[in-house]
Amino acid sequence: MKLTRKKEIVVVAAKLFKEKGYSAVSMRDIAQQMDIKAASLYNHIKGKQEILSSLVLHVAKEFTNSTQTITAQDGTALQRLKKLIEVHIDITVHHADAIAALNNDWMHLDGQDLLDFIAMRDQYEENFRSIIKQGIQEKQIKAKEPEVILFSILSTLRTLYLWNEKRGKLEVNVLKKELVSVLISGIV
Repeated sequence: MKLTRKKEIVVVAAKLFKEKGYSAVSMRDIAQQMDIKAASLYNHIKGKQEILSSLVLHVAKEFTNSTQTITAQDGTALQRLKKLIEVHIDITVHHADAIAALNNDWMHLDGQDLLDFIAMRDQYEENFRSIIKQGIQEKQIKAKEPEVILFSILSTLRTLYLWNEKRGKLEVNVLKKELVSVLISGIV
């Protein structure tokens, strides 16, 4: 599939943001990486802020929509928690560079984009939290502090893009099976 020029710019910028961080990357750096003049980038994109917003909000929407769908599904809390972990793994594996921007550079978003991101992040965490609390109430999950369980799971999932890259990118189905097993075994 051929990328549009705008999507190509976003993909190249995401890699640079991951390597150097948003603040250290200029439009000139992006243009140089693409072997074009910096001025021609502006024919396709307004600037770095638009690129960052595109990256972060796209992935945040994927996470939020997926968790809302799973939260609303039938099944036990434990089944839905496993699905949440699996979907997080899928999104991370398929959007590793964007995940880096989401985790490390979200605070550089401006205005409504920043507010939208924070709202989506809060909703994402609340979806996880509510399923964990339900699992504790139903005695499927050990009666531990829900915030500690949430922190433990999300800390692992949010750094997965780094770990997976360093370890040679495990096959996604193996990663899902093993990581779900490890994360869940400590709480059931």
